[in-house]
Amino acid sequence: MEVEIKTLDSQGRIILPKNWRDRYLKDKKAVITQKGDLIEIRPFEEIDLTKYFDSIEVDLKTDLSDWHKVREELRGK
Repeated sequence: MEVEIKTLDSQGRIILPKNWRDRYLKDKKAVITQKGDLIEIRPFEEIDLTKYFDSIEVDLKTDLSDWHKVREELRGK
């Protein structure tokens, strides 16, 4: 673990260490999370949502051509 003290410029910006940017920021996007007085910076990673396709099986009585009724059945109405 490395610790550095950084000074913010007049617009509140800091420069992230070059070795961290080169290693983790492949497309120059980062996720910033605020938790009280703590700020966490992590590399942005695209999530492949297609891996969740067809991952859940549901037994429906409703005809799938009527999405409004399907939604109502899934919600338990």
